[in-house]
Amino acid sequence: MSHHDHDPVFNTSNNPHFQDVLAQSLQNPARRGLLRGGLGLAGMAMLPGCATLTSGMAAAPNALGFPSVEKSLLDNVMLPPGYQYSVLHATGDALDSALAAYSNKGLESDDWSRRVGDHHDGMDIYYIDANGRYSEKDTGRAVLCVNHESSADAHFMHPNGQTSNRVSGKKFSQFGDWDLGVRPELEVLKEINHHGVSVVEIVKTPQGWRVKQDSPLNRRITAQTPVRISGPRAHIEAIRSFMVTRWDTAGAMARGTLNNCGHGKTPWGTYLGCEENWAYYFQTTAAGAALPAKEVASRKRYGVASAAPAAGAKKAASQGWHTVSSSDDRFARWNLAATGANAEKDFRHEANTFGFNVEIDPLAPNATPAKRTAMGRFAHEAAVCGIPKAGEPLAFYMGCDSRNEYIYKYVSTAVWDPRDVGGGLVVGDKYLSEGKLYVARFDATGRGEWLELTIADPRIANHGAYKFANQADVYVNARFAADALGATKMDRPEWGAVNHRNGEIYFALTNNSAANRTPSKTDPANPRAYMDLDGKKGMGNPNGHIIRFKEADNKSTAKAFAWDIFLFGAEEDAGDANLSGLTAKNAFSSPDGMWFSKATGICWIQTDDGAITDETNCMMLAAIPGQVGDGSKVTVKNKMVVGGVEQTGTQETFMGAALGEAKLRRFLVAPSGSEVTGITETPDGRTLFVNIQHPGELSKPLASGSAPQSMWPGNAGYGPQGRPRSATIVITRKDGGVIGL
Repeated sequence: MSHHDHDPVFNTSNNPHFQDVLAQSLQNPARRGLLRGGLGLAGMAMLPGCATLTSGMAAAPNALGFPSVEKSLLDNVMLPPGYQYSVLHATGDALDSALAAYSNKGLESDDWSRRVGDHHDGMDIYYIDANGRYSEKDTGRAVLCVNHESSADAHFMHPNGQTSNRVSGKKFSQFGDWDLGVRPELEVLKEINHHGVSVVEIVKTPQGWRVKQDSPLNRRITAQTPVRISGPRAHIEAIRSFMVTRWDTAGAMARGTLNNCGHGKTPWGTYLGCEENWAYYFQTTAAGAALPAKEVASRKRYGVASAAPAAGAKKAASQGWHTVSSSDDRFARWNLAATGANAEKDFRHEANTFGFNVEIDPLAPNATPAKRTAMGRFAHEAAVCGIPKAGEPLAFYMGCDSRNEYIYKYVSTAVWDPRDVGGGLVVGDKYLSEGKLYVARFDATGRGEWLELTIADPRIANHGAYKFANQADVYVNARFAADALGATKMDRPEWGAVNHRNGEIYFALTNNSAANRTPSKTDPANPRAYMDLDGKKGMGNPNGHIIRFKEADNKSTAKAFAWDIFLFGAEEDAGDANLSGLTAKNAFSSPDGMWFSKATGICWIQTDDGAITDETNCMMLAAIPGQVGDGSKVTVKNKMVVGGVEQTGTQETFMGAALGEAKLRRFLVAPSGSEVTGITETPDGRTLFVNIQHPGELSKPLASGSAPQSMWPGNAGYGPQGRPRSATIVITRKDGGVIGL
C-alpha cells in the first residue's frame, strides 16, 4: 500500500473546479471568442508552442524491443528475457572500510552517518573527468546521488524493532501508532541519520559498476547536516526571520534535510534533493505558550502539529524523536512548542526550515548545501528543469505531493550561460536565488495559465485565510498564496519529467480517494470517479493518471500552455475506467516516478501502488510518447457507490493517442511490498540505475514475531539474509545492447 493512501487533506480552499472555470470562461467575452473558435484539443495545433521542438536528437522508436513482463507476486526483481540486474548498494552499506559491515540484525552501534541511507528514491549520476571536475560524458568514474525518503520501516534497523513508541502487534504504517513514551537515543540517531542523501563514488569495472569504498567523495547529507538558507537578496533577511531558532538565532543556517523523494539535476551539474513529507516528524508538547493565530493557520495548512495531542491519546503523528531523555537539542528540535520567551530560545520555527529544494554539489564534499527558498515551500516532489537554451531563463517544474495540491514552476531571472557548467553552488546562487514562482491553473478549454505568486497581486495581498506580511511570507507559505490565486487542485502531483525531444512536461497524478473524487466532483484534468470491479481495492481515482503540457512557443517564460492526459492507470478489466485500453501486458496503477531517456526517448513510468497489488507487485513500464494534442476529446463514464447509493455521471476531457502494447509494456516487477522509484542511465542507454524502495513495507513490527513480508535482496544473494532492505540496482542487457529497443 502506498504510504500516502491515508494522507489527510490540508487544502480546504474554495478554489474552483473545472466546471466553474468553464462557466467563468463563458461569461468572459474574450474567452467566449476562444471557445467559439474551437480552442480545445482540436485547436491545439494553432496554440503557440505546439510546434515540434528541434533538439538534434533522433526520433523516438515506433515500438519497444522486449516482451512485456508478466504480473508477479514473487519476492524478486522480474525483468524481460535477456536482461539482468545486480545490486549496487543497499540500506546500511558502509561508506568506509573501517566501519563494520551491515549485520541486517539491527546490531549497529554507530549513528549511521557513514552508511547508505534508507528508502532509496530519486537519484542522478555525475561523471568525473581526469581533473576531478564534473563532466557530462561517461568517464567510467562518477558520483551517484540517492535520496532517502522516510523511516517507514525503521524497526528493521534495531535488534527487536523500535523499543518504545511502537504499539505491539499493529499492522505497520509510516506514521502514527505510537505510544507516547521515551525513545532510546541510539535508535533515534540511527533514524535521523538514515534520512537525507547518499553521495557515493562508483567506478566502471569489467564486472560492471561498483561502489568505491573509502572515496573522499563519499558523503552523507543527513537530517543533521548544516545547510545554508538562501534566497532573493531583497527578501532574504525577512525569509530568515521565519527560520530563527535556538540553534541559529539569525536564521541564516538550518540543520539537515528530510524525506527527500523526487529530485532534480541542474544544467550546471548539481543535485536538488526535494523535501516531501517533512511535516510529520515534529510534535508539539503540552508545555509551552499558545501560538499566534497566524502561525497556527500556517501549520495547519502544511499538516504541522500546532498543539499537543489530546489528553490520554495513544497516537501521535511523529517519529517520537523529541521524546529522547536528553537536553541535547539534536532531539529537542523536533518539539515545536513555544517553551522559551521567544523564538530565539526554543524550536517553534524548526518546521519552517523544511519544505524546500536543497542544492548539493556532488563533487565538492566540503561545500555546504543550500536551501533554495525562492522555489517555494511545500511538499516538494521533483524539480524538473526544462530544456536549457543559451540566453534564456531556466524553468524548473515542481509538484506538491498531497491530495488536492498544485503544480508549480520557478523561472530564473538569470539567462542560461553554458559556460556555467561545473560551477557548483556559486552558479546555483545565480540561477536559484533570483526568479519568479508560479502555480498552474488548468482551464477547461485544454489550455492552462501560469499564475505568479507575488505580494503585488491583490488576491494574495488581501487573502482572507492568511494575511501575508511580505514577499518572504509568500515563499514560506506558498500553499496559501496558490490558494489565493485559484490554482487547480490536482490528484497528488508526484514526479515530473521533461521529454527531451520536444520539451513537453509530464506529471504523474498518482491517485485520489473517494472523499475527493465522486462522479459529481470530477473535472477535465481529474475526470474519473469509479471503484475497482472487485470492490476490494479502493474507489475515487485509485489508479491515477499522467498529465502533460506544452509551453507556448516552447518558452520557459511562457504564461500559457496546452495540456492533455497521456495515460490513465487501470486494471485491464476495469470497464469504462480503462480509458487507455490497457491489457494484462501493460496494466498499471498509481504512477509515481517518471523519467525520459535521452538515449532512446523512452518514457519510464514507476509505480507506488496499493490498488492492484492483490494481482501484482509494483512495477516499471516503458512507453513511447507522442505529443500534446495527438489524441482527441473523450467522454468519461463514471460510476461508484457513495454513501450506499450508486452515483453516475460523465466528464469530458482531452486524451492523448492510445499507445497499445507495442508502445507501452511492463519492463520490471519489483519484490513484495516495494515501490519502484528513482532512475537514471548512462549516456549510451546501455545501463539503467533503478531504486527498489521499502520491500516488505506491510510487515508487522518485529515484536509481533511475524516474518517480514519480503526477504529481498538477501534472498537474491546480496548481503546478509533475514530482513528486507531498500537498494539501488544496475540493469543491463546480457548482450550489452541498448535497453528497451
